Amino acid sequence: MRRGDVCSDAKNDPAKICENFTAQVIVIKHPGTIANGYTPVLDCHTAHIACKFDKILQKVDRRTAKSIEEEPQGIKTGDCAIIRIVPTKPLCVENFKEYPPLGRFAIRDMKTTIGVGIIKEVVKKN
Repeated sequence: MRRGDVCSDAKNDPAKICENFTAQVIVIKHPGTIANGYTPVLDCHTAHIACKFDKILQKVDRRTAKSIEEEPQGIKTGDCAIIRIVPTKPLCVENFKEYPPLGRFAIRDMKTTIGVGIIKEVVKKN
């Protein structure tokens, strides 16, 4: 197997490429404000793919996951948000509750880890 390859049960639950996905992201360290259109590299399992933050849907509380602000203009270090993410290349991810190894990721930019996240919902290509 090579970097980025995914094995799955082809008959019962085949792995599919995602069109986009919704994730809960915690920003660990970023010098400025992250807004819609930001495109860092996501490290998910063995894949390293640039993904666009299509839309920041809501800012949430880190501990309770309750909504603080709907459609914020941006997020900063220490913030937690629900974001719709669109990969720039084919990427296979899964919901964290069903497949934890394919449901968590790290966000990297400027040779450092910017944040971490878990996938809540996946929209797959047919």
